[in-house]
Amino acid sequence: MENSGDLSPSFLYRCDDFVVNDTKLGLVQKVREHLQNLENSAFTSDRHRKRKLLENSSLNSKLLKVNGSTTALCATGLRNLGNTCFMNAILQSLSNIQQFCCYFKELPAVELRNGKTAGRRTYHTRSQGDNNVSLVEEFRKTLCALWQGSQTAFSPESLFYVVWKIMPNFRGYQQQDAHEFMRYLLDHLHLELQGGFNGVSRSVILQENSNLSASNKCCINGASTVVTAIFGGILQNEVNCLICGTESRKFDPFLDLSLDIPSQFRNKRTKNQESGPMCTLRDCLRSFTDLEELDETELYMCHKCKKKQKSTKKFWIQKLPKVLCLHLKRFHWTAYLRNKVDTYVEFPLRGLDMKCYLLEPENSGPESCLYDLVAVVVHHGSGVGSGHYTAYAAHEGRWFHFNDSTVTLTDEETVGKAKAYILFYVERQAKPGAEKL
Repeated sequence: MENSGDLSPSFLYRCDDFVVNDTKLGLVQKVREHLQNLENSAFTSDRHRKRKLLENSSLNSKLLKVNGSTTALCATGLRNLGNTCFMNAILQSLSNIQQFCCYFKELPAVELRNGKTAGRRTYHTRSQGDNNVSLVEEFRKTLCALWQGSQTAFSPESLFYVVWKIMPNFRGYQQQDAHEFMRYLLDHLHLELQGGFNGVSRSVILQENSNLSASNKCCINGASTVVTAIFGGILQNEVNCLICGTESRKFDPFLDLSLDIPSQFRNKRTKNQESGPMCTLRDCLRSFTDLEELDETELYMCHKCKKKQKSTKKFWIQKLPKVLCLHLKRFHWTAYLRNKVDTYVEFPLRGLDMKCYLLEPENSGPESCLYDLVAVVVHHGSGVGSGHYTAYAAHEGRWFHFNDSTVTLTDEETVGKAKAYILFYVERQAKPGAEKL
């Protein structure tokens, strides 16, 4: 069909001999648009419904049945900022040491000194310098964000930024050693807390805290702080010259004890083959405190003989801390690389008795040497520069597994099977009128 030349108001369109009037085409287009709007509306509604379900699912996942009643999980995970699981595992462990955590959470919020806030209360820090950062403040804010139940995961970006500023060893996004990080963290918190704020020394504030009395203090690098009051203990190091018998004694403060896994237990166990007796935490403690003859590379300078001589060494614990931190030496250097000792070490969840390692056990109370487990850091993998860190910790009578952003409820049996790297034990509080064990 040809166009007659007269253009009518309704133009005609030819498509494979099928002619559609443009008016009808417009109606079809409107129907399509209407259907599309309905589809979009349904899609949006469905998307909102799914989001609601996810939110409810997230909320329900944080509700647990305990003794027949529903209770909120309240646990908050820590986002991984790029191989920062080593930091997250330590932070979650420390956050569940109640006395230590509460001290920081009860500190007042602080504005750092800069321009507009120059007249406000500030933390004076040795590490601050020109960088205007405070490890104590960011550590406090991180602890406050945990266990409040308002979010499933918290991002410790500000704290990690401060760590980069004042701990150059931990700059970058490579995997780090969790034990090394813990020591740096506690040391820097201790140094910063020795400063003053609002004209008052924090050591004075510590002395005013009735829960942390003078008998619980252990001074490491200056005045006592909550770090040394909680984790601080004292070792007595005895060295005896094997030639003249001269004895030398020295007292060394500690925040944790690093224990070797005895060599006879270092062979890996497999499912089908047992390689000897089970290694226990007591075996590691005994290896640490037993009398040891120093080898040729560790000759003792005897002041009586006036030269280096063969000698023996023995450790005694002169003072136990309120929180006993035990680090199992799982990484050992060889000629070319650092190997991991993957041996399972059996450890008690309750009633770790430290009395037999004390210098003067007769002066200790009936339960002052008993410790109960509160947290465990585990390294998964084969090398210190690789693998993954997670933590188990007890909170209000329940055990949780902290795997970066994910927090799950677990049980004592699962915790007891973990290949522990760092163990945190809390001193058991003696009950009034309790009988001696």
